[in-house]
Amino acid sequence: MPEKIVPGPIEDAGGIQEAVCIHTRKIYDSCRDKDCIEDLRFYPMKEYAEVISRALSVRGGSARLLHVYVDVEPVSFNRGYYTVDLRFFYHVTLQAYLSSPIPVKVEGLSVFDKRVILFGSEGSAKIFSSELRSGEPDLQMLQRTNLPVAVVEAVDPIVLDARIVDVCDRRDGECDLCEIPSFINECFGGALFGGEDLRRIYITLGQFSIVRLERDSQLLVPVYDYCMPDQECSTGSSEDPCSIFRNIDFPVGEFFPPNTVQMSDNYREARCCACGE
Repeated sequence: MPEKIVPGPIEDAGGIQEAVCIHTRKIYDSCRDKDCIEDLRFYPMKEYAEVISRALSVRGGSARLLHVYVDVEPVSFNRGYYTVDLRFFYHVTLQAYLSSPIPVKVEGLSVFDKRVILFGSEGSAKIFSSELRSGEPDLQMLQRTNLPVAVVEAVDPIVLDARIVDVCDRRDGECDLCEIPSFINECFGGALFGGEDLRRIYITLGQFSIVRLERDSQLLVPVYDYCMPDQECSTGSSEDPCSIFRNIDFPVGEFFPPNTVQMSDNYREARCCACGE
């Protein structure tokens, strides 16, 4: 049975010089999702309420992820597991078509709620640090130090569909505009419209995301050497700023399309289905 490795120098270990103990966040569990969010309520800015009331149709435009609110709570009677509640806030831009063939841009907010269950292990230690935090003491951190930290990685969603419905088609259990944080309202620069509107817009978004639970841990890792940068810092010439520009490669790819495009594995199958073959 090999001897237990302890921090310190190591000889003849394939270039490893020593084993060191580091403090970092260890990932205990993670998951990835490809959500197709159907019938998501679109809350337009108040200035676009009249446009929507006269619009014949709407088409998908673009969506930008503004913020994700994350909350972690332990699962009852299932030790080590936690629920991660997520609330996605989107800035959505749609194209509304009136009598003119030129569409009118409509902007607004959409909110998506999601819950996942992940394993985050257990821990009861209270952690204190000399690291400065604005507004100490942080009561919320003191009460929740035994919970793992949830981290969400997400990209801007894809607008797959958009449509207008009459208010009489309102779904059971649907609520009006939820409580929105002040910094989300500031992103729009205007009031959102969520009152007794006569027509509503529902959209479908495609969202890719990764959720993981992390916990502070001390890990023993191998060290090959100190990480010393081998590139010198370049400040350029303050008297000749064009010298910096001349060292930048010409962005050929921004002006010309690529010569070859890699086909996906199911390209032929999708092509045959589209042609009816």
